[in-house]
Amino acid sequence: MPDPLDLAFAALADPTRRRILAMLLEDDMAVTDVAAPFTVSLAAISKHLAILTRAGLVSQERRGRVVWCKLEPDALRIASVWMQGFGQFDAVELDQLERLLSAERLLPPADD
Repeated sequence: MPDPLDLAFAALADPTRRRILAMLLEDDMAVTDVAAPFTVSLAAISKHLAILTRAGLVSQERRGRVVWCKLEPDALRIASVWMQGFGQFDAVELDQLERLLSAERLLPPADD
């Protein structure tokens, strides 16, 4: 069984996945809406969402024919607690996370 901390850091390592998390800070979104701003295929975005879901950062729920995605910030707390062990990092506050992810959104889109 993969370590949740490894899964969280691996998921956060990709700029496309960080952009997806930033989008989901605003509200739950349908998979097709998540994919809309990207120049990659829906299948590629679905793979990114699967990685985020496996890491516990996103949950997905089917409502009729539409799959909705929701941010699950608790997985980030695992990483935050781990980093606090080094004494150099403060706990991740959701406001700080929102600012970080919003700043990521200002970067040019990644084509993954």
